[in-house]
Amino acid sequence: MEIFLLFFLFINIIVFILAGYDKNQARKNKRRIPENTLFFLQLIGGTPGLLTAMLIFRHKTSKTSFIVKFVLIFLIQAVVVYLYLTDKI
Repeated sequence: MEIFLLFFLFINIIVFILAGYDKNQARKNKRRIPENTLFFLQLIGGTPGLLTAMLIFRHKTSKTSFIVKFVLIFLIQAVVVYLYLTDKI
């Protein structure tokens, strides 16, 4: 369980830093972090980190397609956690 928590913490720190870096690159009109990279990190446990970065850096908050994909991944994660906690998977 401790390894899982360390992994979760690590992923969230990484996705937070990458989203902040991406916002900084966007301001400079330079090469950006691909959205798919951010979504992959969110999918494997980085939802809190990405959400925090979105709120703090105001990153991707006005891009509807990004918000929709973010919410879909979050809902999938919520369903999986629910199914796991109710011993359905």
